[in-house]
Amino acid sequence: MSSSRTPPEDGPEPLALEGFLPYRLARAAEHVSRQFAALYRERHGMTRPEWRTLATIGQYRRITATAIGQHSSMHKTKVSRAIRALEERGWITRQADETDRRIEHIELTRDGRQNYMELVQLARSYEARLKAALGATATAELEAGISVIEARLGE
Repeated sequence: MSSSRTPPEDGPEPLALEGFLPYRLARAAEHVSRQFAALYRERHGMTRPEWRTLATIGQYRRITATAIGQHSSMHKTKVSRAIRALEERGWITRQADETDRRIEHIELTRDGRQNYMELVQLARSYEARLKAALGATATAELEAGISVIEARLGE
């Protein structure tokens, strides 16, 4: 990629983003996420927040919106919109907590469970294709590297 800008002679060397590890990680994650998003959008017309919300509810069976946000690293407004969209589809139910009416417990409906299971199969299939494209050694190294990042830099 060429540029018409010339770095100042007395300044630092320019940062080449394509070699900057945080940028490369973000870019790779975005590419993989977009590729997978195209699959669930095509099949179910879902957005990323809807997919993440559905996946989190399916994983935990009964959960609050706050816990969904914490688990999926999504802002509460995105979680709220996703919950509303899933409820409009008839895929989830919400029940007020018996002791604190401000808290709602969210669960999948029968339709929600059916669609969740279809999406689980789609996710596993996509992951298998991704791992096959990387190969066993690169997959193991990538997973090990991600684990180190999560352990050392995680919240």
